[in-house]
Amino acid sequence: MIARIPRPLRSALPALAMVGVLATTAVGCVSSGDTRGDGDSAPTSRPPSGGVVVPPEPHVGFDYQIGGPYPPPPGVGAVSRDRTAKPADGLYNICYVNAFQAQPDATGWWQENHPDLLLRDAAGKPVVDEDWDEALFDVSTPAKRERLIAVVGAWIDGCATAGYQAVEADNLDSYERSGGRLTLEHDLAFARLLVDRAHAAGLAIGQKNAADLAPRGRSLGFDFAVAEECGQYDECGPYATAYDNRVLVIEYEPAGLTRACEGWGRTLSVVLRDTGVRPAGETGYVRSTC
Repeated sequence: MIARIPRPLRSALPALAMVGVLATTAVGCVSSGDTRGDGDSAPTSRPPSGGVVVPPEPHVGFDYQIGGPYPPPPGVGAVSRDRTAKPADGLYNICYVNAFQAQPDATGWWQENHPDLLLRDAAGKPVVDEDWDEALFDVSTPAKRERLIAVVGAWIDGCATAGYQAVEADNLDSYERSGGRLTLEHDLAFARLLVDRAHAAGLAIGQKNAADLAPRGRSLGFDFAVAEECGQYDECGPYATAYDNRVLVIEYEPAGLTRACEGWGRTLSVVLRDTGVRPAGETGYVRSTC
């Protein structure tokens, strides 16, 4: 395991959409915290109505737009956008979902509506990913995982309704930041629910980061990988092997782009972005490819 690498700044829109939504909890019903999807459908392992889950093609032209949408540059065939954004017309669209942690300005909503679904320390305070001020979800028990998938699953359903073809589930490695309160097996158990929910909605689902978990992720049913800085940290190989080159690589440093392009530029989808993943036209926007 290498030291945790920086992640790009993410849009606050998902959290803002949740604030102020009243939660009601009853047997078999948990509020989604979002206006899209009711969040109470049971996960299954098959798409509805015989739908076919289609992963992105290997080496497809790719752009990473989770910081805000903009017209995709020429040559782009697949784009990843925040779940609050509309898909890009005519492209393969991947819907970003923060699946294991709360957006910073959504913590209050979770505290008010589902306080026991936030992981707590010995003093009863939420355990926080300090790099990004994100409270961790408590995926430590089957009951809590089922309640969480009702919420996060509603977001996934919303991605399908909006017209996305796939979902990118962030923070599979939250257990590493839990102070030992979560285990790898806890996160993988929740990941299986995410995979089943995505497939039930007719969406492919991508493993986000955690190169050492790529074989386990593929065996759980993830269809592709989204890898930040695997060129920079020489981690692209495990993803490429596990996912048959269906790997979308985002680098944030020119040196990382050079390494990724030299080693994988002819087989994987590689793009350089600024760490704020800013929309084109904003100050600080950076985008380059091999």
